[in-house]
Amino acid sequence: MIRASMLRALWTYRGFVLGSVKREFQAKYRNTMLGAAWTVLNPLAMVLVYTVIFAQVMKSKLPGVDSSLAYSIYLCAGVLTWGLFAEITARAQSMFLEQANLLKKISFPRIALPVIVVLNAGLNFAIIFGIFTAFLIVSGNFPGWVFLAVIPVLLLQIAFAIGLGLVLGVLNVFFRDVGQFFAIFIQFWFWLTPIVYPASILPEPVRPLLAWNPMAAIIGAYQDVLVSGRAPHWAGLLPALVCAILLCMLGLQLFRKRAGEMVDEL
Repeated sequence: MIRASMLRALWTYRGFVLGSVKREFQAKYRNTMLGAAWTVLNPLAMVLVYTVIFAQVMKSKLPGVDSSLAYSIYLCAGVLTWGLFAEITARAQSMFLEQANLLKKISFPRIALPVIVVLNAGLNFAIIFGIFTAFLIVSGNFPGWVFLAVIPVLLLQIAFAIGLGLVLGVLNVFFRDVGQFFAIFIQFWFWLTPIVYPASILPEPVRPLLAWNPMAAIIGAYQDVLVSGRAPHWAGLLPALVCAILLCMLGLQLFRKRAGEMVDEL
């Protein structure tokens, strides 16, 4: 799926990749009084709002779960991980357009761009999810060793997101409506995924339709681990894995075939 030549090129240009990630992270908080502290304050505020508003004020609870914090944890597990997916796909579908000048002026492996997107989004997510994990520990809701099951689910989500983002990114160079359409579509996708509501409240005829939503299985796996403290239903993740592999293959194929044409189009 990824040629050895691509991996060698990425390794050769690892300084460029890591430097780009560092520059973007620094630029994000340049000219701010608190600087990088905002990376902690923003997610911390989000966790506190979800906890106070939904657990204490609205008294929201999950069906069959007695914990007063269960719904807050459920919501954070879905919203935070969906945020990673949304950031990768949004950045990836516009990465070639945003870096048009770089692509025209500097010689570097173009496959470095999706890698930079993933690393930037991963860095932001690591900070946010780290704070959420600390909240689970402090509140006595840490799931224990089953927490490690988050790692393969996270890798699957990243593969699915960058595969989809790469396909959208190539198409968006030639058809600019693709980016506009996806920005609208992902809003509907969010509400069609059990993030702010449990799948159990959906009508029986509707529930089987979730099988056609790869993100429903991925978000559900996070919720199984973080809310229920149990391992994900691995077999249920197989369709998402197949989608991720196919999208990555399609994205790389489009990228290899259209790389030269993209520079001319930009």
